[in-house]
Amino acid sequence: MTKIKLGDFEVTLNGELPPVGSQLPDFLLADENLNNVTLDDFKGKKLVLNIFPSMNTPVCSASVVKFNQLASSFENTVVLCISRDLAFGHKQFCMNNNIEDVVFLSDMRNDNFANNLGILHTNGKFQGLLARSVIVVDADNNIVYTELVPQTGHEPDYNKVVEILT
Repeated sequence: MTKIKLGDFEVTLNGELPPVGSQLPDFLLADENLNNVTLDDFKGKKLVLNIFPSMNTPVCSASVVKFNQLASSFENTVVLCISRDLAFGHKQFCMNNNIEDVVFLSDMRNDNFANNLGILHTNGKFQGLLARSVIVVDADNNIVYTELVPQTGHEPDYNKVVEILT
C-alpha cells in the first residue's frame, strides 16, 4: 500500500499506480450529462488523466485551470479531469470558470477505476476520495508517465507532462 500526506497526516492508498509501460485499465466513468464513458471512447488519442480528490478545493481547481490552459498545446491529446464529484458540479465549475478544453469525468459509478489504479484514500478526511495523481497514456493506451503527488496540498508537475507530450 502506498502512503501520501494530507497536511501532516499520513494517508494510506488502496494500492499503487500501474507502472510505466503497462496498459491503462478500462474504466467506467460518468460525463457531465451522466452518460457512461469508457476508455474506448478515446480510441486513438493520447490521454492525460488529471485525477484529484474534489473540485471544491483550491489545489484541485487550480490543476483543472492549468490543464485547461495547456490542453490546446497537446497534439492528438484529450485531458480528462477525474474526481468523485458529481457530474453536475463539474458542469457548474466549467461554466463558472470558462473551462472548455478538458473533459470532466466522475468516478461515481463504481470502485473499479480507483481500485485498478490504486489511488483510493482508505483513511483520513479524504477517505473514499481519489488521490491527486497524473497518468499520461499514448494513443495505444500504454502508460508513458505517472505521478502520484506525495502531498495532497501540492499541485502536480505540469512541466513533466508538457515534456512527455511535446
